[in-house]
Amino acid sequence: MEKKRVLYVSQEINPYTGETDMGEISSLLPQKIQEGGKDIRMFLPRFGTINERRHQLHEVIRLSGMNLIIDDFDHQLIIKVASIQKLRLQVYFIDNEEYFPSKQMFHDIDGDFMSNNDERIIFYCKGVIETVRKLGWAPDIIHCQGWFASLVPMYIKKLYSQDPLFENVKVIYSLFENTFKGVLSNNITDKLLFENLDKKDVARLIKPTIGNLHKFAIDYSDAIVQASPNINNSVINYAKSTGKEFLEYPGADNYINAYEELYDKILDKKKQTLETVAL
Repeated sequence: MEKKRVLYVSQEINPYTGETDMGEISSLLPQKIQEGGKDIRMFLPRFGTINERRHQLHEVIRLSGMNLIIDDFDHQLIIKVASIQKLRLQVYFIDNEEYFPSKQMFHDIDGDFMSNNDERIIFYCKGVIETVRKLGWAPDIIHCQGWFASLVPMYIKKLYSQDPLFENVKVIYSLFENTFKGVLSNNITDKLLFENLDKKDVARLIKPTIGNLHKFAIDYSDAIVQASPNINNSVINYAKSTGKEFLEYPGADNYINAYEELYDKILDKKKQTLETVAL
């Protein structure tokens, strides 16, 4: 039997982005899922805080070189790769010198939230999908972790739904307590509408607060995970109100089994749906 495939689109991964709860889950979970017999791919933004020499990042020439159009401008997509040796995992990095400048993650060198974080999210989320297309690797599940990956569910369901690589994929979105103040951007919807989208598709992001970003991702996902204990109640209640698969916070110690059970449940439903369609 062919291995099931899980694509991880993450905001943080240890050791590249420091020792955080999100980073720990984003590195340990794929390892355990791979050991359990599934094929995985992992993606991370190449934030300027990542030490490329220490972590031995190198460019993948065959995947690099395409341009992504954002707000009517071309931006070069560079793909790099590195290995977490002790975990036997390979990580792909989405890079661009303009969007991921030296020594900066979400805030600039003066400590201010970066004014182009909206475009950076668009670039990262589109970059992951386009790279997977170039790899020709069809995932069964796409697991998005953190608000920096929150546009992936919409892109998959609206812009790439007819692509054979993604037509039957299931999308999971993990809610983490990592956040930002205020709004992400005053015009992210205008930038998203450069794609073949309708205003109603992105209406929730007219005011892109962290809560609305989460709800936007929930709208286009097939399942939601509460990955941190302290998530805003309005977001949790909204996720539950959708009737979609929802995994409540499984705790800090035994979450691997909970995630595996969620994956298997989603894959079983997917199989049943495909069998029904085939009849």
